[in-house]
Amino acid sequence: MYEAADLRKGLKLQIDGEPYIITDFSFVKPGKGQALYKCKLKNLITGSQFDRTFRSGDKFQEADLDDQEMEFLYQEGSQYCFMNTSTYEQVYMEEDQVGDAKNYLTNNIKVSVSFFQAKPMAITLPTFVDLKVVKADPGVKGDTATGATKPVTLETGYEINVPLFIEQGETLRLDTRTGQYASRVKE
Repeated sequence: MYEAADLRKGLKLQIDGEPYIITDFSFVKPGKGQALYKCKLKNLITGSQFDRTFRSGDKFQEADLDDQEMEFLYQEGSQYCFMNTSTYEQVYMEEDQVGDAKNYLTNNIKVSVSFFQAKPMAITLPTFVDLKVVKADPGVKGDTATGATKPVTLETGYEINVPLFIEQGETLRLDTRTGQYASRVKE
């Protein structure tokens, strides 16, 4: 059982017999009264999303999901193919099931796939992934005091803002929880 204090982005829980994942989370402590936990929940079966606010005393049941380590093989149209690393069984997931994880999927990356009643429902990425910069315009220093950034395109097609010193061909380490640049990878 989870308590409201355990809620965080990416947590999977079961409400009314269906699995949900928290896609966005914020904590609010008003001047008086109980703390509030505002969550955006996504139903892993139907894909529908909604907002819900929980109070500090609320309890939740852990989602009855079976997590398996799998390797991403390829994308074909809107389907993504994953292979179980121990049984070599392949499963396909639709683009809406993969969600924002598609921005970090490169060939042979190992991920955790959650199954509910033998059907793949969600992907859990490693905390950090390394991706190569395929397009980076030169950084222009102007009237910037600190923290100047520029947009770059990564090998998966994902665009992020990075510091001006990043160049095309470099490998970057990204935090998959926030989608932000973490550091350069020394080769």
